[in-house]
Amino acid sequence: MSFSELRGKDVINIRDGRNMGKPIDLILNDTACVVALVVPGERRGLLSMLKPHREGCAIDWHNVRRIGDDVILVEADIGETVD
Repeated sequence: MSFSELRGKDVINIRDGRNMGKPIDLILNDTACVVALVVPGERRGLLSMLKPHREGCAIDWHNVRRIGDDVILVEADIGETVD
């Protein structure tokens, strides 16, 4: 599966049912294996929409439970913020 296919899926946290948005990035290790999925961070005010770079929330890849046709199910507490 390509990242462009993942980018079109909503990420749903099965712990609270919250839609965390669509993936904006992947974090890879030294051997190019995926270690985390990055989703948009929570917006805090109007100025956050004007930032030139994307901030996100990293979800460890081992917390991804299922990748379906339309959604990616994860089981995670809020991940660490990534710039």
